Amino acid sequence: MLIVPSSLSYKPTPTPNIYFNHSKQIIQCSSSQNLRHHRAESGGLSHYEENLNRRLILFLSVTTSLFPNFSSSAKTKSKSPFDERRLLEQNKRIQKENNVPEDFPSFIREGFQVKVVTPVNYTTSESGLIYRDFAVGEGDCPQAGQQVMFHYVGYNESGRRIDSSYNQGSPARIRMGTNALVPGFEEGIRDMKPGGKRRIIIPPELGPPVGPSTFFSSKQFEVFDVELLSIQNCQRRTIAAFYSDFVCE
Repeated sequence: MLIVPSSLSYKPTPTPNIYFNHSKQIIQCSSSQNLRHHRAESGGLSHYEENLNRRLILFLSVTTSLFPNFSSSAKTKSKSPFDERRLLEQNKRIQKENNVPEDFPSFIREGFQVKVVTPVNYTTSESGLIYRDFAVGEGDCPQAGQQVMFHYVGYNESGRRIDSSYNQGSPARIRMGTNALVPGFEEGIRDMKPGGKRRIIIPPELGPPVGPSTFFSSKQFEVFDVELLSIQNCQRRTIAAFYSDFVCE
């Protein structure tokens, strides 16, 4: 799950019985306080960002409609170790059929209950976001108001590739701190550097809003492989008296 309109509100809730592997922690390059301050001062999304929102919302809509068996409406029941092994093997078998990349996380899901199984080289942040760096990159991390240009590949829990900027033929571009990204994705790229490559596992609590008033009817983990290409500074440009946008270079 990647991008939602800025008009949709988001309120995180506690993660229900999700277990992660922990490893190293990294230093955040920007604070959430700075992002919140910029969101209060920044204007609306650009025409390009609105188009990107619509395109990537389609990714989430397809995910939830193609895989209704992952719906959070299922009843929760306790699982024996045998059930967990069976569900894990089933998930791995489906992922293998979908040709997932190396060291892809596995998911043991039954109703509301989900366990994420990852190799030890993944890191879990305090928010519940899980990530792994394949390349760190060089330079500064993006700040609120700057534009990031990146490639991404999105997967669902079964490892099915749903969307990819590589297939679109051009990288995605978005300004940080404008509510254009769901919280988990923005947190995932906030401390990346140009040239960095990272896998981000976004829990439902850091994803887009779910409910009858939104596009999304089920809560799932989403996995994104992200390559941060560049960071650009942006300035507001006024056109005539009633219209303005941002120019990033």
